[in-house]
Amino acid sequence: MTSKQVYTQLGPRHVAIIMDGNGRWAVRQGMSRSKGHFAGVEALHRTVAEAIKQGVKYLSVYAFSSENWQRPSEEVEALMILMAESLDTYAEELSAQGVRIFPIGDIMRLPESTRRKLLDAVSKTANNDILTLIVGLSYSARWEINHALHSAVQEIESGKVKISTLLSNANAIEPYLSTKDIPDPDLLIRTGGELRISNFLLYQLAYTELFFTETLWPDFDACDLQEALDSYALRHRRFGRIDTKDNNDLKEELDCL
Repeated sequence: MTSKQVYTQLGPRHVAIIMDGNGRWAVRQGMSRSKGHFAGVEALHRTVAEAIKQGVKYLSVYAFSSENWQRPSEEVEALMILMAESLDTYAEELSAQGVRIFPIGDIMRLPESTRRKLLDAVSKTANNDILTLIVGLSYSARWEINHALHSAVQEIESGKVKISTLLSNANAIEPYLSTKDIPDPDLLIRTGGELRISNFLLYQLAYTELFFTETLWPDFDACDLQEALDSYALRHRRFGRIDTKDNNDLKEELDCL
């Protein structure tokens, strides 16, 4: 077996995606940015179906960040309408595919009509277990961490938990995160050529493998997803440990000294 042997025996259980490039795609096509977001919804629809085929159990997507509220009001309004229309169009189909919709973020900032459709879709898909689609809406990791700390402080003040208990646990914040019952991502994909994680799942990405592609999100397809999964399969995930192979290599090096 070669040095390029596949180290990861199983594919990623949880894939996270920063869906970047809708606006640039639209500009290159001579279209409005809103048309790019519409094409992005189609790309997400394709990706969900392909993720199910690949055996992915959790798919996290960054749909609308807290910072996106700073975009021009016309674009934000168009995005909110698109979200509502997409839920109308795809919620039943997603449910039939066994998809559970799980939003994270400050969804109270969403317009009432969009929020109502979102919560209705959440309710309709709550018992599905083929794929959990975690959708970041009005989300930022810093907001999530601050919200988690606020919740922890409330429990301390109410006497539900002792501060000493929290301080003695390195993972004490996890039960207060939006993703408390969801495993951390194994693989993060970012489209659009940017090389950053843009305030997405900062705590959860501590040991996540990263994959960046120049492909703009509306063009992302099954082949692009397969390329990312193939790259993941070649990674040797140690989580800070030294495994048996590394130990043997180290011993051989020391014996040669």
